[in-house]
Amino acid sequence: MDRHISAPLKKEDIDTLKSGDYVYISGTIYVARDAAHKRMDELLDAGGELPIELKDNVIYYMGPSTAREGRPIGSAGPTTASRMDKYTPRLLDLGLKGMIGKGRRSAEVKDAIVRNGCVYFAAVGGAGAILSKAIISSEVVAYEDLGTEAIRKLEVKDFPCIVIIDKDGNNLYETVIEEGR
Repeated sequence: MDRHISAPLKKEDIDTLKSGDYVYISGTIYVARDAAHKRMDELLDAGGELPIELKDNVIYYMGPSTAREGRPIGSAGPTTASRMDKYTPRLLDLGLKGMIGKGRRSAEVKDAIVRNGCVYFAAVGGAGAILSKAIISSEVVAYEDLGTEAIRKLEVKDFPCIVIIDKDGNNLYETVIEEGR
């Protein structure tokens, strides 16, 4: 089923998303990868406040290439989500509602998704140039010293992805294996 939703995410949208749904996201999402996640985790350990609001927001695991002239961002394909798994349950417990990446997630992440009523989306790996066309603007909002791993705020229009793990823990990767597809 094709769905058009907005970000930040609304509970009523999350509640109706099912594993396998094709989704087009419009609105504000954030970009953060390994180094930014590590830095946010260290900041939380020290009692600090995160540089972005997590409540109802989406983090896209992506490191963009340099933007071409006239474009807000270069190629913007997803990175492997499992690299953020050790940080993710904590962020979900703090209000993050969605993640976009590629690949499998750990049992701990799946449990945190169910516990918090969240969703894990996948974007198509290898399609970064096409995905970048759905990005209207890109702005570094934290950790500029990390270069391509800085936290960015993106405005997106009809950003295409697929629900992999829904709020009930249904996992498309597991379903596909069980069905022998």
